[in-house]
Amino acid sequence: MSELTAVDILLEPDQSMLARAQSENDRMLTSIPSPPGFHLDEHHRPHITTLQRYVRTAALDEVYAAIEVVLSTLDLSHLTFSAEKIEHMEVQPGVGIAAVVVKPGKEVLDFQSRLIEALRPFTESGGTAAAYVRTDAEPDINNTTITYIENYVPDHSGANYLAHVTVGIAKLTDLTEIEATPFEPLTFSVGGVSIYQLGNNGTAARLLKSFS
Repeated sequence: MSELTAVDILLEPDQSMLARAQSENDRMLTSIPSPPGFHLDEHHRPHITTLQRYVRTAALDEVYAAIEVVLSTLDLSHLTFSAEKIEHMEVQPGVGIAAVVVKPGKEVLDFQSRLIEALRPFTESGGTAAAYVRTDAEPDINNTTITYIENYVPDHSGANYLAHVTVGIAKLTDLTEIEATPFEPLTFSVGGVSIYQLGNNGTAARLLKSFS
């Protein structure tokens, strides 16, 4: 089997969404002393995933070139989102990972579809923890993450695409309270496009390449 890298082609939100993500992350960090939540930093950069895949590590340069071809015909100013609410997914008993759910425009879905086709020649199945960034703080990759990336297409693409900005980890009881509070909507734009190697819980852990 080829060596694989778990990658995330992501859209970087503008400063207004970055500020909102930081505010929500601060709330998450008050929830759990153990297991620890994560700070938004260079290993957990706020982002909007457009595509997550296992690609052949030896083909990463070809992956970058394929993305650049797609971007060469794209006007980033047309990629906009509306932040609507906070939702969570349980990742272990009593603990959930939370995200701001954002509504993508048609242009975003078109972008995702083109990326899927562009990366298809370099994509493989069967990714393991070895495909991810692991740190002293997060030495393991949970099975939920490994399976999620394996099935991203088609389970989380196209009509099943749920665009979001991950903002932290919290107790389910705290998340229920947070989600019940009024959420102020926010319309924001894209600040850039990058490809990252993934870490645990689908975090953007290591920058591979940014595209202008």
